[in-house]
Amino acid sequence: MATLFGCDEKTIRKGIKERANPESLEQTTIRRSGGGRKCEMSKNPDIDEIFWEILREHTAGDPMDEKIKWTNLTRHEIREKLNKKGIKDRYNIVRKLLKKHGFVKRKALKKTSTGQPKNRDKQFKKIASYRTEYENSENPIISIDASIKESIGNLYREGHLETTETIEVFDHDFPNFADKKVTPYAIYDLKNNESFVNIGTSCDTSDFVCDSIKMWWNTADELLDIRAQIANRDGIVP
Repeated sequence: MATLFGCDEKTIRKGIKERANPESLEQTTIRRSGGGRKCEMSKNPDIDEIFWEILREHTAGDPMDEKIKWTNLTRHEIREKLNKKGIKDRYNIVRKLLKKHGFVKRKALKKTSTGQPKNRDKQFKKIASYRTEYENSENPIISIDASIKESIGNLYREGHLETTETIEVFDHDFPNFADKKVTPYAIYDLKNNESFVNIGTSCDTSDFVCDSIKMWWNTADELLDIRAQIANRDGIVP
């Protein structure tokens, strides 16, 4: 029969046994239990000890909670150290070991409270009172802030333009390629729903702020007779 079907005699004998015992064929998987190539983790009974030996000098923890630990080693660095110990990471062993011992890639969570200042609400109540006072008067209320600095020059810009030819710019946006940097300073008039932007080449200094407010003041005709104003910047009333 082996010659007729072109198979090994062991296969024929196995088929005869399976026909004699049909219950052995009742399984849900194609491969029988225990079959296949053995995992590297099962080949090395000391792999957990080796793993912690590698992490021992590269692991820190929370002094207030012994369950919280972290390592400064990357998976690639752990893999290299395992290779030096004679363990080849062919089947993502590092990922399995990290998961087994509770290490999961996470981002830091801003949650721990720094405490509640005694007069925390006082500043907000003061700001609200100023706003109410100025809303009921002719005095303006403005919101001021500097935007992100922009490099000026033959540099790449996001977006599209209607052009007749392709606009070519530098292949890299290195700072030294820029002609200069500018700082847009925005002033928003809350009452009139109007904005004013002053673009300067200086840093975001107090002089630049005052000059920007002065320019806005001088361009607003209706403010010529006003003697006071309120400016909000990051929740602070100057």
